[in-house]
Amino acid sequence: MSVTSSRAARLATAAIVLVGLWTAPGCSVRKFAITRVANALTAGSSVWARDDDPELVRDAVPFALKTFESLLETVPEHRPLLLSSCSGFTQYAYAFVETDAELIESESYREARRLRERALKLYLRGRDYCLRSLELRCPGIGERILLEPEPAVAACRERDVELLYWTGAAWGSAVSLGKDRPEIVADLPAVTALMRRALELDEDYGDGAIHEVLVVLESLGSNLGGSVERAREHYRRAVELSGGRRASTHLALAESVAVPQQDRAEFTRLLELALAVDPDGDPDSRLQNVIVQRRARHLLERADELFFEELPAGSGGD
Repeated sequence: MSVTSSRAARLATAAIVLVGLWTAPGCSVRKFAITRVANALTAGSSVWARDDDPELVRDAVPFALKTFESLLETVPEHRPLLLSSCSGFTQYAYAFVETDAELIESESYREARRLRERALKLYLRGRDYCLRSLELRCPGIGERILLEPEPAVAACRERDVELLYWTGAAWGSAVSLGKDRPEIVADLPAVTALMRRALELDEDYGDGAIHEVLVVLESLGSNLGGSVERAREHYRRAVELSGGRRASTHLALAESVAVPQQDRAEFTRLLELALAVDPDGDPDSRLQNVIVQRRARHLLERADELFFEELPAGSGGD
């Protein structure tokens, strides 16, 4: 049995067990048993990331996420389960909803818009699970982070880096997708504070994953406190820390900086770097690299739509 099949079997078994547990007598016994199931499902690293078949994972992940949510009904303060729910909804939204919107936009703008709206909701859903977990670590942080972002996250420690990262990744993805919504963009200082605190505590986390998120956040514009120069610095550091094994780092700068600056040469170079990454070079990032490379190929095909040719001198205005 493959590792992925083994994980699927564990989830299927868990579902069967849960049916019995929810109808079993004794609240304390049921809660203890469900906690054991939750511990088993969230132990160790996820095998989803190592798979090379996006469609197989696309079909399997929703069942896993709903299983997590069902478990949380009984054990609402199970921190690993809250983190797995947060990261799961965030990754699913990016890989299979927002990316789908990008792939079909030229064929159906209306459907692409619907998918982006769905992705936004999934990002916020994931964020809320992480915020619930942060509240268990630092009571009151959910409210305070909106008023005093930096003092609010100062209480977080190195043990909280993964939680800080996924809270910021989910929330930041929502902000990036909802740039036309002031009520969402207003949360950017909170997102930036989360990621900068995570960076202070463990710069190496995820082989440069924090720097990669900051590439996107810094690219949102100087009027939102961002800086293209800082975005490029984060890009360079992310590449160094990952050893060039993450295609998503190159894609982040291509989409967030090269397109807005209308630098087609840099855009092409970055996407070619993304496509040159060997998905098998880092098994723990295999699925991510496969999905990102699919998006990179599509963006290269759409380059003519994304970049405007400059008019020859003296040709305009008549």
